[in-house]
Amino acid sequence: MLPELHSILNLLEGGFSQLRVLVIGDIMLDRYIHGDVERISPEAPVPVIRHAQRYERAGGAANVAMNLAGLGCQTFLAGLWGNDAEQVELAAIIERAGINTVGVVSSSLPTISKTRIVGRTQQLLRLDIESRDPIPAIEAQRLQERATELVGKVHAVILSDYAKGALSAPLCEAIIRTARSAGIPVLADPKTPDFSKYTGATTVCPNLGELSTATGIAAHHTDELLAAGQALVAEHDFKFLTVTMSEKGITVLRAPSPENAGIYHSPARAREVFDVSGAGDTVIATLAACLAGGLKVETAVELANLAAGIVVSKVGTVPIAGHELVAALTPSSGLTAGEKILDLERIKLRVAEWRASGETIVFTNGCFDLLHVGHITLLEDCRRFGSKLVLGLNADASVCRLKGPTRPIVAETERARVMAALAAVDAVVLFEEDTPLELIRALKPNVLVKGGDYSIDTVVGHEDVLASGGRVEIVPTVEGFSTTNIVKKLTATSARHEEIQK
Repeated sequence: MLPELHSILNLLEGGFSQLRVLVIGDIMLDRYIHGDVERISPEAPVPVIRHAQRYERAGGAANVAMNLAGLGCQTFLAGLWGNDAEQVELAAIIERAGINTVGVVSSSLPTISKTRIVGRTQQLLRLDIESRDPIPAIEAQRLQERATELVGKVHAVILSDYAKGALSAPLCEAIIRTARSAGIPVLADPKTPDFSKYTGATTVCPNLGELSTATGIAAHHTDELLAAGQALVAEHDFKFLTVTMSEKGITVLRAPSPENAGIYHSPARAREVFDVSGAGDTVIATLAACLAGGLKVETAVELANLAAGIVVSKVGTVPIAGHELVAALTPSSGLTAGEKILDLERIKLRVAEWRASGETIVFTNGCFDLLHVGHITLLEDCRRFGSKLVLGLNADASVCRLKGPTRPIVAETERARVMAALAAVDAVVLFEEDTPLELIRALKPNVLVKGGDYSIDTVVGHEDVLASGGRVEIVPTVEGFSTTNIVKKLTATSARHEEIQK
């Protein structure tokens, strides 16, 4: 389980929306053409692909921005794009994601695009459209002015360098200087062997191949390569270096000291890998968001590792989404009882995130005063109807109105804690009303479960659940077990004890 889990969930469920992150770099359009290959062309020894699907996605620095938007951050993008059809397509994608493009400069050069032709799952050809002409000086100056002006308005900056010309050495120097004076972290994704252009950045995030090129040490000499990476930290005044190591995970390098070797390693999260395109973008975006949110470097790296594991299991350049991380971080067995107890706004967010990740939401409710085997059986039955169980728990005032002035025996805070500690329960939410109708309407569960001698049309909330495409399940109670019977037994035992004492 990740460190600082409670803080991570707070950020994913609203905290990131308060943070502003600026991405500066090479903006691209990724286009994919998919089809089936059934024969070889009679005109040349090349496969013939029958077109089946085409789609466009943001690439390069724009994909980094898409990852930040997927995490919920307020995202600003700075770079260059042309006046062409590719720009129109890319701008539409970015606009739908809610990314602010005030820092993007219209260029006389074409919008960089990469068209990948894929036969089933195998990439057959990539066609790149870009100019090798230098960026006109007036456009470079305009980009630097806009980007520098935005630095003071954000909580973190990413330099997304694909070596296409947007990130000149003077621009990087100006951005890093401005950010450091304001205490704003700067993260750089390098595509050039000379890291000196990023001097003073908080961290640079090379992969093994890029670090190998920068140091001249073969990638398979891991220990020697990482030692050379530590030397770069001191040489270029980085706070740390973040090395993505493919299936080995992510390693953080700091300058070694007598107390610390300066190396922190986060192993890769095991997943089936379909496409590593954009994984580095996901890593640096997640790192930046976490550092902007005040998380420790080690926590940020662990979450970035988890995010990368999710995106590589998909085909094509696909950004991370916050709900995917929440779903991965909230198995009932991995949360403490306190982390499962949510107020109405948080449970609405959590359920929406679970649903977006394909989970089936089950809801049941009750007072659950003095937990007994009947309660346990009900909850285990509920869990079989779906993948996430939300328990609506009557608050003390509600229990008192329903059961009488001597109830509840156990206060709501303690009852909630006990119920949340059960493995079958994924979330607990208290409600003050006599019935959970408003809670059911807010959560719209896939399955509504009630224990006892009910028919579907007598269950509170059945009409709303059925109308939204869900279903209602009735499970029998365990005979002989109830809180009322336990109270009667305790009362009788106490009376006998008092009689004996007399």
